[in-house]
Amino acid sequence: QVQLVESGGGLVQAGGSLRLSCAASGTTFSFGVTAWYRQAPGKQHESVATITRGGTTNYHNSVKGRFTISRDNAKNTVYLQMNSLKPEDTAVYYCNLFVSNLDYWGKGTLVTVSS
Repeated sequence: QVQLVESGGGLVQAGGSLRLSCAASGTTFSFGVTAWYRQAPGKQHESVATITRGGTTNYHNSVKGRFTISRDNAKNTVYLQMNSLKPEDTAVYYCNLFVSNLDYWGKGTLVTVSS
């Protein structure tokens, strides 16, 4: 059974940093495409950052230069380093893995950025 578990969310002041982690069991991140999504109150789900099997990364325009997605194959964990946080980054952040034509999701971790 595949499980993705996010951690690292919390309350931070604008300009601060957080690092989210997503640990997997029952599968391996390096076999698929991993993404961090977020959903803010009253807004649609959006992809924030992705990392491919080969390590290529992509970012939503709103987080370019501030967020970094990375993967530790030995720990089977994907990270999202978030710097220079803004109040508009407030959302529930979800880890997603697309592998073998299947989508797996974590339950999310809440990030709240105060002004």
